Amino acid sequence: MLRKREYAAVGETAFTGKTGSGLTVTVVPKPGYRKSMAFLAVNYGGADRNFRLAGELISTPAGTAHFVEHRLFEVEGGENALTTLSERGANANAFTSPDMTAYHFECTDSFFENLELLLKFVSTPYFTDEDVERERAIIAQEIRMMEDDPEDAMYYALLRCLFDKPALRESVAGSVESIGKITARTLMDAHKAFYIPRNMALVVAGDQDPARIVEMAERLLPDNMAPAPVREHGPPEGPLPVAVSAEREMDVGAPMFLAGAKTKSGLTGRESVKFELTASLALSSLLGAASPLYRELYDAGFINETFGYDFENTAGASMLSFGGETQKPEYVCMRILEEAADLAARGIDPAFFARRKRMALGSALRALGSFENICYNVAAGGFAGYDYLDTVNVLASVTAEDARAFLAEYMTLDKCAISIINRKG
Repeated sequence: MLRKREYAAVGETAFTGKTGSGLTVTVVPKPGYRKSMAFLAVNYGGADRNFRLAGELISTPAGTAHFVEHRLFEVEGGENALTTLSERGANANAFTSPDMTAYHFECTDSFFENLELLLKFVSTPYFTDEDVERERAIIAQEIRMMEDDPEDAMYYALLRCLFDKPALRESVAGSVESIGKITARTLMDAHKAFYIPRNMALVVAGDQDPARIVEMAERLLPDNMAPAPVREHGPPEGPLPVAVSAEREMDVGAPMFLAGAKTKSGLTGRESVKFELTASLALSSLLGAASPLYRELYDAGFINETFGYDFENTAGASMLSFGGETQKPEYVCMRILEEAADLAARGIDPAFFARRKRMALGSALRALGSFENICYNVAAGGFAGYDYLDTVNVLASVTAEDARAFLAEYMTLDKCAISIINRKG
């Protein structure tokens, strides 16, 4: 049974509920739109290498979740679900993040035929030893391409500086060595453990009938009432980085850097949302294009349009990062930390912060125009225990003092690490 909820602050409506087997279903109506999107997410990602099932601790090779994602599109009989969806005019894809795997499509016609196929191929695994061997070569090539990409190399070098746990330091795709240990049985066991209705969420955005969507999910997904696995991420990370710097030469047009710090971990629900919004507003106040520091560094030629910042909250850990192309990576990083200390000491100007919040509100409202953004965030919020469509109300509660305290706590020299990519020669 779906219940209707109105979100007056953002002008949206959602129907939410669970099927008999525990699948969470959310439908966000978009009356008058021809386009619709279906997003089937699994609360299982690349960082979930160790988990408990019926009290037993199970360990899997790095890259298992990503490998399952690759293979699920192949169904028994030789059909490729991605090809079929494309032939019907749907734009379909999938991804694996550290804490989620998701399969989705967007279309203007044949929505329910496409939804039926999505529900069937995700819930009906077909793994053979021969297919796994063939896929292993494809994924190994993908891994090597990532290793040769300067931005990926820089990002993962920073992760290895910051984090101690292998699951947080390494790519969700694993390594060529780790995927060599994956077998058809490994994939089947992972699918059996995690791909159960109560560990999944279906989100639909579009002008579609919510009752029919629930009926289809009830009918096509297995009536599996097994308990969901307990993900074992281990104890929380310590506050300091494992290493302070990493440096490498690659074929790049200009030197580049990415610096960052670990932040608070283990947050869920509304507390998690507020912390993420606080982090974004703090970084915007310090490093946004309208900030005095950005103009100083840009006008002096120390940074260019590639400079940016980010905040990530995933797999039981969170981090901030900032960087871009520059001839003086160490200087830029130190100058940013100096300004962060000054800003934390004197406080953020209330009027300036109010403008940052208005911009953040505008961005949040514009994001609701993207079906993909709605579906992803509703699913991720459900897994983390919060309601994404209520985010703007949480944003209103973030203060300049919250942002100042964030800078004082995390934007410090002892907590930051830096990854640098230099030009060869």
